[in-house]
Amino acid sequence: MPRISSGNDHLPIYEDLVRERGDVVAEAQMAAEHTQHQAEELLSGTDAHQLDLPKR
Repeated sequence: MPRISSGNDHLPIYEDLVRERGDVVAEAQMAAEHTQHQAEELLSGTDAHQLDLPKR
């Protein structure tokens, strides 16, 4: 069921938790993006760190 916005999306309880414990949702999203990037590297057989090294 879709969430209906009342126009007041201010969530003081969530904001308090973010201040106290950190933004776990944002951290999880960053970890998921990092994991996806690593998986893409492994599956493609390339290493992003090797691509940044100067050619000799």
